[in-house]
Amino acid sequence: MKNTQYLKIAILACAASVVISACNNTPTTTTTEKPSPVASTPPAASNEMVGMKHGDKKININGAILSELDKLEAKLGVPALSNKIQASRPYKTPEELVSKKVIDQAQYDQIKDLVTIEDVVLTGLDKDADYMVKLGLMKGHLYVAKELLDLNKPKDAEPHIGHPVEEIYTDVADQLNERKVKEFKTTLIALDDLVKAGAKEMPKVTTNLKESLQSIDTAIAALPETQRKNPAFVLRVINGLLDTANSEYGAAISDGKFKAAIEYQDSRGFITYADQLYQGIAATMAKDSPDAHKIIVENMKQLKTAWPAAIPPASPVKTPPEVGKLITAIEQSTQKVITVASK
Repeated sequence: MKNTQYLKIAILACAASVVISACNNTPTTTTTEKPSPVASTPPAASNEMVGMKHGDKKININGAILSELDKLEAKLGVPALSNKIQASRPYKTPEELVSKKVIDQAQYDQIKDLVTIEDVVLTGLDKDADYMVKLGLMKGHLYVAKELLDLNKPKDAEPHIGHPVEEIYTDVADQLNERKVKEFKTTLIALDDLVKAGAKEMPKVTTNLKESLQSIDTAIAALPETQRKNPAFVLRVINGLLDTANSEYGAAISDGKFKAAIEYQDSRGFITYADQLYQGIAATMAKDSPDAHKIIVENMKQLKTAWPAAIPPASPVKTPPEVGKLITAIEQSTQKVITVASK
């Protein structure tokens, strides 16, 4: 995501929300020291869907992908902080962010409740939502890569093709194996190689890009169809994508100007896919939750204006706080729907 580091070894796929289990009212998200039993995934909404919104989960500074670390960067407003945190790994305690001079004490005090060195084990709907969010991030990257290729900008497109294979695929590989999804890393690598070579064979690029997107759709289809069409579940995924887009957009801007085009483009791709997902449940939402639907549609329409094109405008159309406010309004409405669905 950073202009200085295209070959990142990990990315945010996106923070998964901490939720409450329907069976015992204990969190389904646990640390490795105290793992919880793996919960079954019901096709319809359950109380597991009710809980803290995306982004409230603590961030493991030893293992978090860069998009998760970008949340800390956006909060503190420290350029390239994600890369600095990654470069100083491993940490024996969160306080080593200070002793290793990654940030100062005052900055640490602002994020100390957000960071941990413990791994997080996801189960049930948390795990399913995290899986679909990460695949959604892949699609978002490829969407914006296609736009840039259409503009004859293969060098700009390459990082967005590289990220899914170099970062996100590794992070979701175990889940792909568990769900018996056919390997498609080879397809992603082939596409990346073609674009790194300058996209001189555009027919092949087009074919491979199409195959890559189809492979991601096949991986998403490993989730039960009833779940993929369940508005409450889809809204959880949308929130994860919006949360990531919010962090990336904030990290793209410094001193009122776009300083990181890649992160602007990342967030554009994630918003594009989030909007596409919502269109798939819009009719149901309009019928069953008309008030929430109206708020979501209105705020999403305004939100999309922040990304007028694949190439960043000279000046931001909306400030990070304005984008954050719109995303918060959407998330608040989606949470109401999720809560009602759980009853």
